Amino acid sequence: MSHKRMPRRKAAMAVGGVAALGAAAFLLPHASASQDAGDDGRAPGATGTARTLRATDAPDLDARLRELLGDAFAGSWYDNGRQQLVVNVVGGDDDVIVRAEKAGAVVRQVANSAAELRAAARTLRAEAAVPGTSWAVDPRTDKILVTADSTVTGARWDRLRSAVRGLGPGMATLKKSAGTFRTFASGGDAIFSRAQGGSVRCSLGFNVTAADGSPAFLTAGHCGVAAERWSDTEAGEPTATVDRATFPGEGDFSLVTYDDPGTRAPSEVDAGDGRTVPINRAAEATVGQTVFRMGSTTGLHDGRVTGLDATVNFQSETDPGGVDTVTGLIQTDVCAEPGDSGGPLFTQDGGALGLTSGGSGDCTGGGETFFQPVTTALRATGATLGGGAGGGEDDRAGADEQSGAGADSGSASGADSPSGSGDVAGPGAGGDPVGGDGDPSAPSDGSRPGAADDGSPALTGTR
Repeated sequence: MSHKRMPRRKAAMAVGGVAALGAAAFLLPHASASQDAGDDGRAPGATGTARTLRATDAPDLDARLRELLGDAFAGSWYDNGRQQLVVNVVGGDDDVIVRAEKAGAVVRQVANSAAELRAAARTLRAEAAVPGTSWAVDPRTDKILVTADSTVTGARWDRLRSAVRGLGPGMATLKKSAGTFRTFASGGDAIFSRAQGGSVRCSLGFNVTAADGSPAFLTAGHCGVAAERWSDTEAGEPTATVDRATFPGEGDFSLVTYDDPGTRAPSEVDAGDGRTVPINRAAEATVGQTVFRMGSTTGLHDGRVTGLDATVNFQSETDPGGVDTVTGLIQTDVCAEPGDSGGPLFTQDGGALGLTSGGSGDCTGGGETFFQPVTTALRATGATLGGGAGGGEDDRAGADEQSGAGADSGSASGADSPSGSGDVAGPGAGGDPVGGDGDPSAPSDGSRPGAADDGSPALTGTR
């Protein structure tokens, strides 16, 4: 990131880096599209033809289909290779299929409805919310992907496996991960605070304007729970105060307001090497789309969205026998490491998607990371994307945007403490891996590598 310094208390913590309250990111292995595609490369059960569209246009088509199809809608995902949106439908109503095809989607008939998948997720929440587990709907398999980390053994493993089997055949896939689910604090440039037991570090996610018009920023909720006052330097005086923090429960986000109402808070992500990406809107994530994450620990990395409305059950850091459950998160195969919590998940053309929450793995062996949807955080806090009083763009779009629907979900993490171990996990082992939908090196919009067809700066991240 380029750190644009201004007189003290006038300088905003620029968006885009990563910092942490000592935790590890949720990182699971990246898989290939061939695992989900048929012999002809198309989604199993797909019918008809569809128009090509960019990944950035997929959420709009998804929203239209949800309204158009009603109860017949059973999820969707973006096929990067074919640049098409695949929509799952239940029931044999030809009219439903015709309407979806006319809207421009590839139609795929599946067995499990969205309501059935949500009910299954609620059952897991009631019967299998043990530390070290997560689940999210994967529309590419029309199942719930349930993951257990390395700590889930013995009676806990038996309990989880029994709950999954109890859902019935064809409803869920159980997978074992080699790592340990933990949170990592981060977001934008590194931010620092002092809490009981020592100092903590997180990252700024996105600069916003609070409901009262004051400049503020979003970061991870477990960061805001860990400490109230934050600074942009490790030994500096606090320059921002937590206004609201949600963790655990229905999200992992904090709204932190700058103490100086004249703070300049630019609406951009510092992508490193002198590059900045202007953030112009809050956007919904789509399964299959290519995304970027910036972190002060690991820099710029890219990957794919693999699930929505994920639920993660972290081991509580305050109660040795408890669990911190977080719901409603975006699941990805982007890597992350301790120090990345709170950092921004975004698209190449400036769409703000999420805030880094937690995961397992690292940026050497790969892994899985979960993110708090920005649209949900904006709606809950009443904030809007854009710079505050001191300058910067003020993008009012996004505060009333709805987050994607799906199964009971989440991501979770406890506050990262300086003494917290950043457990590293390599590629997950066992279970049925869930694949992506195209060449992992290809841009989300199908353009040539390193090129953007919309005038946005070309980004090249590493997995």
